[in-house]
Amino acid sequence: MAVIGGIIGGGIFRTPATVAERLGSPVLTLAAWVVGGAIALAGALCFGELGQRRPRAGGGYVYLREAWGPLPAFLYGWALLLVVATGAIAAVAVTFASYALALTGLGEGFTAPVAVGSIAFLAAVNYLGVKPGAVTQNIFTLLKLAALAALIVTGLAVGLPSLPATAAAATPAGFGAALVPILFTYGGWQQTNFIAEEMIEPERNLPRALVLGVAVVVAVYLLANLAYLRVLGSAGLAASTAPAADVMHTLLGPVGGTLMAAGIAASTFGFLNLVILVTPRVLQAMAADGVFLPRLARLHPVYRTPGAAIVALAAWAIVLTLSGSFSQLVDYVAFADWIFFGLTVAGLFVYRSRDKQGGLTAGTSGQFRVPGYPWTPALFVAAALFVVGSSIVANPGNALIGTGLLGLGVPVYLYWKRRQ
Repeated sequence: MAVIGGIIGGGIFRTPATVAERLGSPVLTLAAWVVGGAIALAGALCFGELGQRRPRAGGGYVYLREAWGPLPAFLYGWALLLVVATGAIAAVAVTFASYALALTGLGEGFTAPVAVGSIAFLAAVNYLGVKPGAVTQNIFTLLKLAALAALIVTGLAVGLPSLPATAAAATPAGFGAALVPILFTYGGWQQTNFIAEEMIEPERNLPRALVLGVAVVVAVYLLANLAYLRVLGSAGLAASTAPAADVMHTLLGPVGGTLMAAGIAASTFGFLNLVILVTPRVLQAMAADGVFLPRLARLHPVYRTPGAAIVALAAWAIVLTLSGSFSQLVDYVAFADWIFFGLTVAGLFVYRSRDKQGGLTAGTSGQFRVPGYPWTPALFVAAALFVVGSSIVANPGNALIGTGLLGLGVPVYLYWKRRQ
């Protein structure tokens, strides 16, 4: 549920229109989602091995620290706190508020209070323990899957025009441009590794959860795109600004639009909970290493959660929500997220090399190892480089500002190292 909930947010309800616009063919559109799913599955397999090797709180932060050193790891956590996770919380909270207000009939003036209230409420839930956060995650992941199931079943069951069998020609550049939003929409599975230390038998269950969760999402995304294309057609999908709502409104009228709005509200709320559940574990790991505020490393004496880290994350997310600058900030550092993705998976080569130098075998019975090594991690690293390169070429100004925001973390790191 955490893996699925971490991937499915609001993207699948919007991104397919961008992909269809860039490819102009149903067959190519579906092929692009298959390729993106294969890359996401490769990443999940790699994070499965990493999680099996180091089932520690902080996930990617721990792997980066052990493979590449403390500074890259710190910059990853810095990016999560400064913009990546907190900006995502702010953006998704505002999206949830917009749909919730549309359902209740309240005016847009309540957007900020509802968004801030949702962040504060979910921070309180996760402060009280991992179990309340996990139960909330399970409930809202089931609701978002139910919304997508309604979309898929309705879209495929109603007798509307079938898909053409032929594929239009597309340039490699056009196909690559379509892959970028797809890969962002598939992102999020890596967040489950943040809470590995609090899982039951993480060495066994984390790899299984990653592979199964990503496989479910790939199937759901492909079926959702089939429903979009069957009802709206390639041109209609490309022209839509809200394809899920358009499909349900086309087939069921205003009732369908209301149902989909409720589904999107549930989906965004569940994603919001997941980010607030897992990200504080990165801050906890940083503080435990002595490179951030020591208080953030402490667990609550009763609830056994990193309470101070949860409060700090939620507080900064609320500041970003009220400032209204979160969307631009996320645009600045979106490419940086994939730099750390690529570096983290590339760390597998470092771990394997150390195994070889230490005379260790590739894996004993019961240990999870990436199938198809070294090609599987190499595929994912190449995809990460492609996303980063495409983002920089598409908007070099944003990339430059994002690099500057990351660079701000260097003096912060040096300060805490001196304190240490």
